[in-house]
Amino acid sequence: MASLRRNNRKDWGKKRPRGRPRGHGGTEKSEPKYDLRPVPTQSRDVKRLLEGIGTPRPTPFRPDPFQLEALSALEYEDVLVTAPTGSGKTWIAREEIRRLLESGRRAWYTSPLKALTNSKYQEFIDEFGAERVGILTGDRKENSDAPLIVGTTEIYRNQLFDSLRGGSEVSADLVVLDEAHYLADEERGHVWEEAIILTPPRIRLLLLSATIGNAHEFAMWLEEVRGVRCGVIGGPGKRPVPLRSAVLLPDKRLLPLLNESGKLNHEIAQMIEREREDRDRSRHRDRH
Repeated sequence: MASLRRNNRKDWGKKRPRGRPRGHGGTEKSEPKYDLRPVPTQSRDVKRLLEGIGTPRPTPFRPDPFQLEALSALEYEDVLVTAPTGSGKTWIAREEIRRLLESGRRAWYTSPLKALTNSKYQEFIDEFGAERVGILTGDRKENSDAPLIVGTTEIYRNQLFDSLRGGSEVSADLVVLDEAHYLADEERGHVWEEAIILTPPRIRLLLLSATIGNAHEFAMWLEEVRGVRCGVIGGPGKRPVPLRSAVLLPDKRLLPLLNESGKLNHEIAQMIEREREDRDRSRHRDRH
């Protein structure tokens, strides 16, 4: 969704130096000028775009059937969960981790991004307590002996390499591979491939993704390389929290990115075309 830029407020609240008062030979200092023009009235399309946005009424949490199905399947097989963003994939991982920790076992939670890893680390600390959670990234190492380790996929893969070289075992009973579709990434995909192949069959894998289109083909490959059955659990067909995309224009108008037919907003399309024509004219002048 388009981010709404606000005026720069870093100087707000600072004490400004006073100018010399009028009538005493000094020049009057000019006050900063602000754009005080009124914001244009938004169109009916924008009102429709923003309609219903707000904080929902609190209700008791009830897991969806696909979440319970995934938890049940993890008892005896690897599981690939494909569900839209916001549908509750992390809840599955959290509840399975809770079950393992309560029985004295261990888990790894991997993600492709340090920012996401740090976020999950804090989330799990809030959920399970700081003494039970550690973090391992390229530049952060805390509580590395904890029963739950949160880290980047590269660090987990490196631990697998270390265990092979040293003849030891990775201390985990479950490994969660968040954003599992990174397997198809041209530059980093080999990390996920190596992590999957090198993870011992005794360790259960839970793979989470919102964008895997060939889930059953992916699961068949997992079964082939690991020798462990992999179930595919699909979530709801669409996002529980829909995206609403818009563009904020320099004149402070907000335009929905798409019209009711799902096509690019006509006014935005015209702006893009004008920009393209301006670039073409500029290139023509430069050549001549």
